[in-house]
Amino acid sequence: MTTPCDADRDLDAAFGALRAYALSLPETWEDHPWGEHAFKVRKKVFIFMSWHKDGAFGFTVKLPQSAEFALLHPFAEKTGYGLGASGWVSCRFAPGDSVPLDMAMEWTAQSYRAVAPKKLAALMPERDAS
Repeated sequence: MTTPCDADRDLDAAFGALRAYALSLPETWEDHPWGEHAFKVRKKVFIFMSWHKDGAFGFTVKLPQSAEFALLHPFAEKTGYGLGASGWVSCRFAPGDSVPLDMAMEWTAQSYRAVAPKKLAALMPERDAS
């Protein structure tokens, strides 16, 4: 059985792994607009990550190839402010939820490729788009 402390560690671990992966991509840097963690390639954001007051963890990515697939998952929804129409998807995980980390990393890679200059995107190894 998962205790609240274990649940917090699971989300913390997912946050840390996804953050490390995002920062490993070519010319990526971290910014903190509006209190969120925004990971940018040059000046363009490719993933937002945030903690909510209720202890939930969330991330938002641009998925031009797999937004429809992502939206089939109960933790995903179209991003607000009209961004969902451009393929942006927001995912939210409550304490105790399991974050599908491999899929989250694949989506991060897809989002990076969608916003990065083509020369930088070409430096990444191909990942399956889920």
